[in-house]
Amino acid sequence: MTDEPKPQPTNPAVAPAKPVAAVPAALAKPISRADFLWTGWAMLAAFFGASAAATARFMFPNVIYEPSQKFNAGPAKGYDIGVSTKWLSEQRVWIIRNEKGIYALWARCTHLGCTPNWWGDQNRFKCPCHGSNYTIEGDVIAGPAPRPLWRAKVEISTKGDLIIDKAVLEDIPGKRENAPYFLTLA
Repeated sequence: MTDEPKPQPTNPAVAPAKPVAAVPAALAKPISRADFLWTGWAMLAAFFGASAAATARFMFPNVIYEPSQKFNAGPAKGYDIGVSTKWLSEQRVWIIRNEKGIYALWARCTHLGCTPNWWGDQNRFKCPCHGSNYTIEGDVIAGPAPRPLWRAKVEISTKGDLIIDKAVLEDIPGKRENAPYFLTLA
């Protein structure tokens, strides 16, 4: 008898097997304990390095460069008695002069921050958003505003110009009528 291979019966329902690709040598060998530990230590070091980098970045925050809150409003003698809206659109400030002196009100409603309007015929500031009303001194006469309008620091430069500083504000009656929030003019 001869050892000839016998033909296998072919079944059309069974597809022929695909050849198996060879497994790379790196995956075929199991990872050693030492390699596993080195991988763990490397991951831990990467974690602490990333944490240190994030902490260092936190120590140097982004800086927002905004324009100065202090501005020159021109000659103090140039303001007549009453409310000047000259700086309302550019600096959001009213400059008020009365018989005793001069002061500046920040044109920001203390309710939600809208810009009130000056109504000269009614001698008051009215907020168009929610109806707060303020006197010419900045006191609330109709709510919902919880506090008076803020007064900004005013001073006279050596040239006689009016310097307004919106970074220094006051709204407490009694304090706001004194320097540096009220400037007495002779």
